Amino acid sequence: MTGYDAANNAPGSLAQPVAAAPEPQPAPQATPGPQPESGRIPVRREEAAFIDEMVTQYHFDRAPLEALLAGAQYSDRAVRLVAASSPRPGGGHSRKNWRAQRARFIEPVRINAGVRFWQRNQPALQRAFRQTGVPPAVIAGILGTETIYGRDTGSFPVLDVLTTLAFDYPDVPNRDQRIPIFRDNLRDFLLWTRDAKIDPTTVEGSYTGAIGIPQFLPGSILQYGVDGDGDQRVDLRTSMADAIGSVANYLKGQGWEPGRPVIWHIASDATSQRVAAANATGQADLHLTLGELASQGLKLAEPGVDMAAEANTPVTIVDLPTPGQPTRYLLGLKNFYAITRYNHSFFYAMTVYELGQQVQAQAGPLATGSDTDNDNDNDNDNDSDTETTDDAGTQ
Repeated sequence: MTGYDAANNAPGSLAQPVAAAPEPQPAPQATPGPQPESGRIPVRREEAAFIDEMVTQYHFDRAPLEALLAGAQYSDRAVRLVAASSPRPGGGHSRKNWRAQRARFIEPVRINAGVRFWQRNQPALQRAFRQTGVPPAVIAGILGTETIYGRDTGSFPVLDVLTTLAFDYPDVPNRDQRIPIFRDNLRDFLLWTRDAKIDPTTVEGSYTGAIGIPQFLPGSILQYGVDGDGDQRVDLRTSMADAIGSVANYLKGQGWEPGRPVIWHIASDATSQRVAAANATGQADLHLTLGELASQGLKLAEPGVDMAAEANTPVTIVDLPTPGQPTRYLLGLKNFYAITRYNHSFFYAMTVYELGQQVQAQAGPLATGSDTDNDNDNDNDNDSDTETTDDAGTQ
């Protein structure tokens, strides 16, 4: 996969903020749960209870479901990757480096692919913007960061991954918190494939079960998936129009405010920078107001912002550290927070924002016209061979 993988920080998941995007290294003390000798997941008490729930609450036929889960293969590679990207006691993720992160994602391959995406999918982008208020640049930033516009959507069998992580999650500190999330995702995956008449053994995705161009976990497909091309089905694996509409719908569901900014720049004077540093918690929740920060001496490098009128605007301090350099500070507004619901990392949200801005700057404004044109919304053209498996994910 490229960009950010999916269960820790996916749309609708309980994400964990992580720093940059290093390749995960094996965790010395993180070991998987019991490994079945046959390579198949055995039926245990937890799995039997899960099957009972699917039969009684969701009306699955028991025998076919038991056969399906019995055929799921234990995914050792998914376990190793999840263990490597999990938090360690006392910390353990690589040192945060915004400059390296930015260079890895805001680069010509993604920008050029984004320009082609922008030009080929204008009607779908216009339609999503009109319906949700989410700007095309933000959608472009997310799809470019996640999969380079559909080029790298993952090659892990999702049934294997979700079954493994639901019942054999590795022995890491957050194991008890993560297992219920993956069991919910397995449930939603089975519901989605049944309702969409998809063979669950044919679906591929990330090592945490994120699917398609926007890397949605199954629960987000069910809740936020949109039929953007009018073919009466939601297809996030091949339809760019569906991916565009679904990302916009997801952000709308997270409280996106049309016409409002994503960030404000903080003035470079020493007092403003000191106030920013003192109030930086690394948390995306909007626990401050602009007025509170202004009363401490913080100023904005935003001539068009009326500080008095915006005094009650909720904000958070976004800190972007680079070793050996002064930390970059910005103010994140509600729309920044909405992006962090896709992935809780500040680095991720700023990557999305800046990549989208770069794509828009090079592609130019969207052409006006009817969105009922026979547009080709299924372009998955990309040309990056980069791969990352850092903190993240997408539901």
